[in-house]
Amino acid sequence: MSSDSSDPLYWMRVILASNRGTLMELGITPIVTSGMIMQLLAGANLIDVDFSLKDDRVLFSGAQKLFALIISLGQATVYVLTGLYGKPADLGAGVCLLLIIQLIVAALLVVLLDELLQKGYGLGSGINLFIATNICESIVWKAFSPTTVNVGRGAEFEGAIVALFHLVFTWSDPRRALREAFWRERLPNVMNLIATVVIFALVIYLQGFRIEIPVKSNRFRGQRGMYPVKLFYTSNMPIMLQSALTSNVFIVSQMLATRFPSNLLVKVLGVWEPMEGSPQLRATGGIAYYMSPPLTLRESILDPIHTAIYITFMLSACALFSKTWIEVSGSGPRDVAKQLKDQQMVMAGHREGSMYKELKRVIPTAAAFGGAILGLLSVAADLTGAIGSGTGILMAVTIIYGYWEIGMKESGGAEMGGLAELM
Repeated sequence: MSSDSSDPLYWMRVILASNRGTLMELGITPIVTSGMIMQLLAGANLIDVDFSLKDDRVLFSGAQKLFALIISLGQATVYVLTGLYGKPADLGAGVCLLLIIQLIVAALLVVLLDELLQKGYGLGSGINLFIATNICESIVWKAFSPTTVNVGRGAEFEGAIVALFHLVFTWSDPRRALREAFWRERLPNVMNLIATVVIFALVIYLQGFRIEIPVKSNRFRGQRGMYPVKLFYTSNMPIMLQSALTSNVFIVSQMLATRFPSNLLVKVLGVWEPMEGSPQLRATGGIAYYMSPPLTLRESILDPIHTAIYITFMLSACALFSKTWIEVSGSGPRDVAKQLKDQQMVMAGHREGSMYKELKRVIPTAAAFGGAILGLLSVAADLTGAIGSGTGILMAVTIIYGYWEIGMKESGGAEMGGLAELM
């Protein structure tokens, strides 16, 4: 049994919270897929659900979890029978059945853990927690992994910190050892780790940037508050949508390139070749190449056209997705104005009729600019080789910061609770 072949889902692992060759192979895919399909069926009135009734909500939730298990059965069967772990004929029917059962049981545990958080035994969303945990686990492992790998230079420790101490204490030339530990290629190095910490700190710093709009209550005289419009108004959603878009383009392009390698249109979409010393495929031409980041800072300097197109694509896509998301998610200026009006809140120093105009001036600008900043941070993380990829780091930081805010509200007592209710 092997999982050493090229991973077709490599680009989607971050947003699916999955790890290849582990029990988390399916990640949160069954939960997310079943939730989207059930919500779509309910929204299209193909199933009759009244969310104001407790019995209907319980029944809907149970059906969603059952559907997630059915999806996990289908996915596990496809993964095993399509040869993701080796040819089924070589593995044998017994091993194939055990693999499928393991993946279904793991998916069941993920569903139960998500249910645990939904019932109020924890903070936030189970899906966000799984994503952040998966990314942080990857960063910690690449920093402190004690396993040895061979990439053509003999056995080396995979973890950047472990390799640093090993090289310093075993090599006779300290300067050469430090140079190797800080700049070694094809394995995590200390500079990658430093870049990761810097990006983490920068995102946390930028999370504090916001415009606070003063509001007052028409219902309770003297009650005032602030409506915060953050720089990252749509949180990590732009980078998630951008990652989902590029991942799907890469998957389709790889499938077509494997099946029709000489087709001109397929080559325009993407040309794929194995990475040096790895079976994993990477784009070397076509649209997919310009949508993927340069692997190293040196590569970005040697191919400035690729770098310029990639940066432009990232900033434009994230800004566009961020601006679009506020309209479809109910967090646009019109929706916010309606929410404040329903709570009998008005902007201090403005007439009630001008509230929408003021919010329209601030919110779309914050959403687009914040999305572009997220795209720029993702590019910086990718070019500097930050561990966990730019998308992964941004998602992890925004999720963890969100948990910190939830924790502050939970521990802030009546004053914080009242302010949260006001907002």
